[in-house]
Amino acid sequence: MNKINNLAIFCGSSKGNNPIFSEVAIEVGSYIANNNMSLIYGGGNIGLMGLVASTAYEKGAKVIGVLPQRLNLPQVCNKVVESERIITVDMHERKKEMYKRSDAFIAMPGGIGTYEEFFETYTWLQLNIHTKPIGLLNIDNFYTPLYTFLEHACQKGFMKKDILDTLSISDNIESLVYIMKNKDLNFSKKV
Repeated sequence: MNKINNLAIFCGSSKGNNPIFSEVAIEVGSYIANNNMSLIYGGGNIGLMGLVASTAYEKGAKVIGVLPQRLNLPQVCNKVVESERIITVDMHERKKEMYKRSDAFIAMPGGIGTYEEFFETYTWLQLNIHTKPIGLLNIDNFYTPLYTFLEHACQKGFMKKDILDTLSISDNIESLVYIMKNKDLNFSKKV
């Protein structure tokens, strides 16, 4: 069983165009607090990431915001939604700090930055740099096309099925964390 005390959430700095994204972000923040987890996230209080962080923080969870110096701006961080704020030199240091502090990673809906964080974490699992569970919170089937694409990459011989099998996916935070805690992360370590 994979122990998850410190959960990294990757998600959008905007809220998207479906209210369900914001509703689930609030559910995620509540889930983190209600299950005595700490949240590790990209800092700031805007978009989905702001909703997750502010909800978790208001409900008593430890919230650690990690952001690069160039994003430590009033329009991004105009209210305190974290217990601790870590300022890094750049984006690379930000991700490294988030990965180091986290027991598991979940990608919620977001844009290019979210995908980049997800794929780097997923690559590091494949390269055995870490052995921490990774999940996609598939709100409103947001990640269904991505998962289908990853299956396609396996079918075409560019990705191993055992790597795909390490990825957890669900449309519900409670079931996703359950799957991640019970996910077998043993796979062929051949790169």
